Amino acid sequence: MTRRLSSSTRSPTEDSIFLRPDEDPVWLDEPTKAEKTGDGAPKKDRLPERKDGPAGRQGPQGEEVFMHKVYALLIEFQRWAALFVVSQVTVVHMVCKWRYGTGLWSSGTVSREIGDRRQSVSRQPSFTLSEWTDAQEDLLDLEPIPQTPVFDLGGDTRTEGDAATLTVTPVGLQERRGSNVSLTLDMCTPGCTEPYGYGGQLSPREQSAQEYLREGTHILNPAMLHTRAMDDQSLQAEFYETPMNFVDPKEYNYPGLVRKNRYKTILPNTHSRVILKAQDEEDFLFSYINANYLNGYGGEERAYIATQGPTVNTVGDFWRMVWQERSPIIVMITNLEEKNEKCAEYWPEDTVTHEGIEITVVSVTQEDDYSLRVFTLKCGEEERSLRQYWYTSWPDQKTPDKAPPLLELVQEVERAREEAPPSSGPIIVHCSAGIGRTGCFIATSVLCKQLRSEGVVDILRTTCQLRLDRGGMIQTCEQYQFVHHVLSLYEKQLSHTAEE
Repeated sequence: MTRRLSSSTRSPTEDSIFLRPDEDPVWLDEPTKAEKTGDGAPKKDRLPERKDGPAGRQGPQGEEVFMHKVYALLIEFQRWAALFVVSQVTVVHMVCKWRYGTGLWSSGTVSREIGDRRQSVSRQPSFTLSEWTDAQEDLLDLEPIPQTPVFDLGGDTRTEGDAATLTVTPVGLQERRGSNVSLTLDMCTPGCTEPYGYGGQLSPREQSAQEYLREGTHILNPAMLHTRAMDDQSLQAEFYETPMNFVDPKEYNYPGLVRKNRYKTILPNTHSRVILKAQDEEDFLFSYINANYLNGYGGEERAYIATQGPTVNTVGDFWRMVWQERSPIIVMITNLEEKNEKCAEYWPEDTVTHEGIEITVVSVTQEDDYSLRVFTLKCGEEERSLRQYWYTSWPDQKTPDKAPPLLELVQEVERAREEAPPSSGPIIVHCSAGIGRTGCFIATSVLCKQLRSEGVVDILRTTCQLRLDRGGMIQTCEQYQFVHHVLSLYEKQLSHTAEE
């Protein structure tokens, strides 16, 4: 309680509480001299008598006891509140340490790291409004093994298309593609239990996906093609309903195989993979290459080979495949580096020998959007010619800024294929993973032939056929839309030529 000085002890100055030098302070709540006993001891607990009146007021000492109790309660409440706050802070600190590997006091670092990651994986598209991410690689390893490209959940906007335009029943949510969840389902779904997938049993979900890929179709005449190319929502719905058909990594559980794959979960489908010849047929590593045969227009078998960009460890395997398959043309649709390594420089400046194959550069021609290298391959007494078209104007997991250069490249490759010897084998196409840009190029090449021959295109059917042989072909929704735009432009060019 606050003690008050008696007014008699104040100085003449108003509101002053200073004492005169010769005065002792007299407290209002201290017993006076008259209230003290003769022996100088104050009387004990002299409380003024009161009667419980209507107001029921307490005396001064009762009020003091009451205030002490209130004060004690406030102190106790504050103590428990402080303990509660400390406990909550401790819990939050433990959660942050478990979730992010750092404490609460490092939350600024965590936020900055998460922000940096989102900034690194989110990019504005060059062609449509779709968003996709880059492949994330562990840059700390001396020989990093790139990770699978991660699909951005923010771009996974799924709108339902017109069911009447499709001839198959849309599959369930788990079959939709373009998100981390769907990719995880692809990679973790139990698949074939025997080596190479022979004799394995497909799950109901996988059977549904295979049925969709075998039967999916959507034929477009020129007018429908032009309209469809501008309908982004319908194209997104169609893309996400189409199964990716990725391979379960457990099907390739072989020691040492990881060094032969650029991306851990982008693997060749077993039934159509390219098998390199080996003296020992049981030497799986020597016969393995991450590549698949793909059919061309009209069911032409093994018209193309889709493969990953060679790594330092697989350059020799790549040239063995080129020689074994008698390929006359290589189409390369990637830069050597795009934030990280996308492809090893597998060709020489002049001459080099890989696996007994001598590769010699004959000429290099630089065009506006691609370069053309002509090689001479020699193995033993046999000598062949090989062309490499290196298209550099196509960013990873995105689309070119302009469609005409891609159409020109497709037509140039077709002319070169017609000029190749009749005994020539498939055209080899690769980007980095061998599914995104590679899928767009092969699909465009097949569909241009269909448009010229039939006057219609079935982009959905072609996509399904490609994915049956190599999972993930035409990797992003943006790329799927771009193929529609390219075919729409090509049809207009054909119509304009016909009118002239």
